[in-house]
Amino acid sequence: MLGGGQLGRMFALAARPFGFHIVTYGDVADSPCGQVSDTSCPGHFTDFDELAEFAEMVSVVTYEQENIPLETVQFLEKFVPVFPGSQLLAAAQNRLLEKSAVRSIGIPTADFLAVSSVAELNTGLEAIGGDGILKTVTMGYDGKGQVRVRRGDNTTAAWKSLRVPQAILEKRIDFAFEMSLIGARFADHSCHFFAPTVNTHVNHILDVSVCPSPLISPALADQARQITRAILEHFQVIGVLCVEFFATANGTLLVNEIAPRPHNSGHWTIEACRSSQFQQQFRAVAGLPSGDTTAESAAVMVNLLGEHLTNLSSDRWKSALAVPNSAIHLYGKDEARRGRKMGHITALGQDPVEVEQRALHIRRLLGYQGN
Repeated sequence: MLGGGQLGRMFALAARPFGFHIVTYGDVADSPCGQVSDTSCPGHFTDFDELAEFAEMVSVVTYEQENIPLETVQFLEKFVPVFPGSQLLAAAQNRLLEKSAVRSIGIPTADFLAVSSVAELNTGLEAIGGDGILKTVTMGYDGKGQVRVRRGDNTTAAWKSLRVPQAILEKRIDFAFEMSLIGARFADHSCHFFAPTVNTHVNHILDVSVCPSPLISPALADQARQITRAILEHFQVIGVLCVEFFATANGTLLVNEIAPRPHNSGHWTIEACRSSQFQQQFRAVAGLPSGDTTAESAAVMVNLLGEHLTNLSSDRWKSALAVPNSAIHLYGKDEARRGRKMGHITALGQDPVEVEQRALHIRRLLGYQGN
């Protein structure tokens, strides 16, 4: 596993009951993934001598986040299979490449264009109707590296705030809601999907994912599956991929982003499905067939950020852990900071509305004063 974060941790926890041994590379031994791995290699992603030694220790490599340097994966591919491969990683790391690739296979996105100066930003802003989101081409997540710009704004200040030589300007979409779908493609080229979720964000960070949602019609769910299948097949993915969508009022889906890995919006699958997104990931990269991705109940995932876990007491934990048909996951991070993902809550049941209320209630029991 390249990277030692929480996605690697949940991958390791899913793989270990099947007898797989996990070697984590790139983070300290007590990283979230390192804590549950057999071996941790706290090396640098550009230390090719250390990477060669790592490659000798493993049979297959995957990654838990898309900010792994592309050259790291390309180097490892010389010695050991890496899934998903460097082609998908390159696109996922670059918003211009990502959206261009999606458009090239006939999948709609928001209008976008490359911007390299204030003058190009001003011209582009007019071309997309005077309201857009200016984003860094690389890096940036959970709302970082982006700023909204509208006609009449101080575009010079907006451009300088990103501190990059090139950016992407995307037309702002007045969407009805945001949703995502997670799929996996296997060595036999078959594709398997989880049910789509409706996602709510707070300060650009995912807050709540609901499955199923009455907002997603069968036709919209089928549209999401077809788009996700097309992306999986275009990049010849072996592994898991998440597609984030804007759902418009007229029933059209626009691809917002793709993630070449399991995704925050799919954590509910750990409790609600016989084969979670993490089990699907290790099944795919290990050459095994798909598991059962059917949701056995309604499920709601609520994120736990640093600001949600303040002034905790044993009584609060006891109250939260006593709520039935629910689970609390903590990621083993050493410091709780505002906006940092520290864990999540999943609640299960029959009625998605009641399940969401119960999940949010658990978060309040832990001391959070908001929803």
